[in-house]
Amino acid sequence: MHDETNQNVWDLPHTFDYKGQPVRFNVTGTGAPLVFVHGTPFSSVIWRRIAPHFARSRRIYYYDLLGYGRSHMDDGQDVSLGVQNDVFAALLAHWQIDRPDIVAHDFGGATVLRTHLVNKVDYRSLTLIDPVAIAPWGSPFVQHVRKFQAAFSGLPAYIHDAILASYIGGAAFHPLSRESLDLYCTPWRGERGQAAFYRQIAQMDQRFTDEIADTLRDIRCPVSILWGDEDQWIPVERGYRLASMIPNAEFQATPCAGHLMQDDAPEAIVAALKEFLR
Repeated sequence: MHDETNQNVWDLPHTFDYKGQPVRFNVTGTGAPLVFVHGTPFSSVIWRRIAPHFARSRRIYYYDLLGYGRSHMDDGQDVSLGVQNDVFAALLAHWQIDRPDIVAHDFGGATVLRTHLVNKVDYRSLTLIDPVAIAPWGSPFVQHVRKFQAAFSGLPAYIHDAILASYIGGAAFHPLSRESLDLYCTPWRGERGQAAFYRQIAQMDQRFTDEIADTLRDIRCPVSILWGDEDQWIPVERGYRLASMIPNAEFQATPCAGHLMQDDAPEAIVAALKEFLR
């Protein structure tokens, strides 16, 4: 599938101030609220092949997580899973929407689960796509960056670019187009972006999912879980286990798709989401 989207076309014209830190977002379409939440190391542009399919019948919301994409990035900033749920809860309150349908990927999964279970925010439904939700998670690369964040942050740009492309490219089962790879890498380039990339990795901490593991059975809405059968970041077996921990959760494994289902199988996400929301 040819990708003609670029950062300028995928517009985030609105800003929400979270404790002095700008969070960029967009709202489009009319109808019942449908919110998309991305994961790491991506941005809301990851939904470019998914969200537009629903804008004719739904009010669509998407944003860049704090410390990601076009939202605020700064030294010393807390961008961990311990703060992202508070940001999301505040953003939902700002949007003044009640019981939205939620679609979340990767770290977005942990974010919306924590918002539901810790902040007690109710959803109409929850669709999780290859989510970070239960232990163990965090690759050997992540563990290495956590130990040597300063060294990675100071790498020459050309070495950082090579690491970035290899890391992000590994999320997909099919090779990413040059356009897609550029979309995902661009926010992490330059002095500020490079520091922010290793900052968010260094702050990855399994305790934030451990805190909610025993309360997954208390989820108060219908749940659908989609998983790329070829996910090399979080094996599909983790998905089956997660589904078993959530009462009445639906589970669907998608063949020939990796962790980045939005690129490997966007049509499968659209079809499953339309069926589930119906």
